[in-house]
Amino acid sequence: MPNPPAPGAPRRSPYVTPEGRRRLEAELDALWRVERPRVTREVSVAAAQGDRSENAEYIYGKKRLREIDRRVHFLRKRLDELQVVVPSAEQEGRIFFGAFVTLESEEGEVVEYRIVGPDESDAATGAISIDSPMARALLRREEDDEVVVARPAGRARFTVLRIRYAACDEPSD
Repeated sequence: MPNPPAPGAPRRSPYVTPEGRRRLEAELDALWRVERPRVTREVSVAAAQGDRSENAEYIYGKKRLREIDRRVHFLRKRLDELQVVVPSAEQEGRIFFGAFVTLESEEGEVVEYRIVGPDESDAATGAISIDSPMARALLRREEDDEVVVARPAGRARFTVLRIRYAACDEPSD
C-alpha cells in the first residue's frame, strides 16, 4: 500500500482516472469495513491474554491499527482533493492525461506507458505519474514526434508510435 508523501515533498498532482479513483475508494472501504475491524478483534483477544508489554500479537496489532488509521486518514483527505479526469474527443491524436502511449527508443525497444495520477502510478504495469519527467516530456505530443527525456540514467530519445485512450475511461455513472 503506497504511503503518503513525506512532509516537505513536492505537492502531487490532484488528478486521477475514473478507475484509479474507484481503486482508492475500494481500498478505503476494505481498510475501514474489513481490515480494521478484524485487527481490532485480534488486538482485543491478545489484550485479554494479560501482560501486554511482552505480548507480540498485541504489540503488532496496535502497530497495524496505527498504520491502518494513518492510511485511512490519508485516503479520506486525498479523495477529497482528487479531480477525476475523463479524456475527451478533442484530445485524440495528442498526449494528455489518461493516454496510453506506445514509444520506440533509439535502440528499437517498444514500450507502452499510460499517463495517470501519482496515486495510481505503477512502474510494473507501465502506469507513469503525470508528475514524472517522462510524462511531462510526452504531454501534448503527437504520433511520430521525437521526445528527449532526462532520466537518472541519462538522456534518452523516443519516437511516439501510437496514442490511444481506453474506452474503460468512460464514467460509469
